Amino acid sequence: MWARLSATMKTTAARLSALYLLLFAGCAILLVFYMTSLSGRMLVGQIQDTINEEMAGLGRAYQRGGLASLVRVIEMRSRQPGANLYLITDPQGRILAGNVQSLQPGVLDKLGWTERPFGYQRYGEAEGERRATRYGEEATVDADPTQPVHLATAVVLRLPNQMIVMVGRDLGEPERFRQVVQRALIVTLGIMGLGALLIWFFVGRTALRRIDRISEASRRIMGGDLSGRLPVEGSGDEFDRLSENLNEMLARIAALNEGLKQVSDNIAHDLKTPLTRLRNKAESALGTPKDTAEYREVLEGTIAESDQLIRTFNAILMISRLEAGYSAEAMVDVDLTAIARDVAELYEPAAEEVGVVLESAVDVAATVHGNRELIGQALSNIVDNAIKYSADTDGESRVVVSLTADDAEARLSVRDTGPGIPEDDRARATERFVRLEKSRSQPGSGLGLSLAKAVMGFHHGRLELADAEPGLLVSMIFPMIRKPDETADRPG
Repeated sequence: MWARLSATMKTTAARLSALYLLLFAGCAILLVFYMTSLSGRMLVGQIQDTINEEMAGLGRAYQRGGLASLVRVIEMRSRQPGANLYLITDPQGRILAGNVQSLQPGVLDKLGWTERPFGYQRYGEAEGERRATRYGEEATVDADPTQPVHLATAVVLRLPNQMIVMVGRDLGEPERFRQVVQRALIVTLGIMGLGALLIWFFVGRTALRRIDRISEASRRIMGGDLSGRLPVEGSGDEFDRLSENLNEMLARIAALNEGLKQVSDNIAHDLKTPLTRLRNKAESALGTPKDTAEYREVLEGTIAESDQLIRTFNAILMISRLEAGYSAEAMVDVDLTAIARDVAELYEPAAEEVGVVLESAVDVAATVHGNRELIGQALSNIVDNAIKYSADTDGESRVVVSLTADDAEARLSVRDTGPGIPEDDRARATERFVRLEKSRSQPGSGLGLSLAKAVMGFHHGRLELADAEPGLLVSMIFPMIRKPDETADRPG
């Protein structure tokens, strides 16, 4: 049990909960004192207002009928039940009328409001009781400790004939109300504190269990099980969001590892042939005597094979960098229309040389955010493939480069009249070193569509392959640049 509690306290969630609990307890204590003090001040203010109203009424009675009217009013009000106190004395302090039998000494010596609550005794009260003041001191009345003592506050005035009038109010009811409020606040905050403690304990245990499950899954993944994933409870809280993000990261890592494995396998398989050809050419050149022209031809062939290998490795490096989401190339707003026209113009002589008609149907303007060189290289690969596989077909060989755009996306397409790609093989056709041509009679490394797919992924677009009936339709789909609403700045 203690070990479990110690483990719980070591978690960040438990420590934060404990800190919040301490802050809550401190605020609760301050709230108790504040509410108690506030309620006391409010009641004292009401008492003072009541006393002022009573004094105003007695003043009106004195103005109407003098001392005799004042005494009658005081006698009448003294007989009424309530917490008000009335007292009229002669100049020496002897009680003439009112409902007060005795006062704490010194109360009538100073005029105005009494500085602090004082003790008094009403007429007809039983003896043998004694009460404490709100300041923790025991008040005395006429130095007799056996008399019951109440607490009151009052205002003392002296009439023109030197007689003294006191009007006050008993503080027993406000004091009881203050104590009730204080006890209620203490009990309420105590229950709230206990509930907060229990919630903190159970929430801490729940958080600890979830962290333990995440830690266990992490250990399995670190042990080499990249197919493992962190648990997701489905509650949508911060633990679930963290697990979902880490799971996406793990899936990305697993995909990159699988891609690395495929690249390694493809390099070992597909680059073995050109390297073998290089070695055989060199061995053949050394094995038989040749003149300068023959050696030159062998060397030129070797350089051509080497250049092709270098291009292949550069394409592999570029694909890997793009798929990893990193490129040192600048990203700016580029005009797809200009790129499409430039690529079509560049490949038009090569298409005419092999008997392929290359058309450009680029009649719209489309601007996207990207890298002009990468987009141009990807489109060049697609156009080169289209020309290469359309050249040996029967009938008219044609390649059409087209561009369409709407508010959401721009579609740069290349349509050819070649043999096309079966639907079942289209997904595999964009993988590295995949060449669907079984005879391998056409030059190439099988990286053209892979590079185009990586470029589109880097630009947050997509590469689509479709049936052109006949031939293949390859589409590079880019998200359009979002423009602000032009009507927003217009005066309404």
